[in-house]
Amino acid sequence: MATVMIDLKRLGDVRAPAGFAERVLASAGVADSYATFETVLGRVYVAWNPLGVSAAMRAASAAEFEAWFRREIGRGLVRAKPPASLAAKIQDQLDGKRRMKFDLRGLTPFSQAVLQKTLTIPRGQVRPYGWVAREIGHPAAVRAVGTALANNPIPYFIPCHRVIRSDGVIGNYGGGGPEAKKSILNLEGVQLKRLQDLASSGVRYEGVKSTKIFCFPTCYHGRHVREENFVYFHDESEARRAGYRPCKDCRPAVA
Repeated sequence: MATVMIDLKRLGDVRAPAGFAERVLASAGVADSYATFETVLGRVYVAWNPLGVSAAMRAASAAEFEAWFRREIGRGLVRAKPPASLAAKIQDQLDGKRRMKFDLRGLTPFSQAVLQKTLTIPRGQVRPYGWVAREIGHPAAVRAVGTALANNPIPYFIPCHRVIRSDGVIGNYGGGGPEAKKSILNLEGVQLKRLQDLASSGVRYEGVKSTKIFCFPTCYHGRHVREENFVYFHDESEARRAGYRPCKDCRPAVA
């Protein structure tokens, strides 16, 4: 008995290694882990847990990212060595291959639906806020869609930069503002000058004469079409009056 008491007293003198408590919390799902990754977009702080990636941010420092995460996500955060596969998944996600899992706990069902739909927009293409609203069954909730995207905790990987205003203007971006949005879209191959020229002319859709199908201007179906084979429309009714039907891939209108 005396030996047990001595051992217990010695145990009280033992100090856990630095960060041990945080790592225990992370393994229990009470806190998230994070690391920095060098990407084509620069240094990105990425947080994750067993459910998937929970946040991403280009921050000035780890302290800034940690403070933002605790304030916006509401959980603890501990720096850790990332899983071996995470860097490759991040690269694939930026290349347009959807391999990452995401933890969207804490977001409303509406916000989750907005982000899940945004994930389906292909790399190098854009869609208007109204398209997202219609696709998730809330066609009148355009402003709410914008709010959900502005508060996206995982920009870059859930590509809210691919959503623009209905008038064709690029619009704002929660991952760094309009200029950051333009830079990322340029990296993805979006022809911004052409898109903005069409927008300033009031053009919303482009049709292909040979197929009689109309699309959003960035739809991949128009990538190899010669300019003289395009016809341009200001709205859906104009396209339908001309005998064109909506593309089944980019879905510029209800078929």
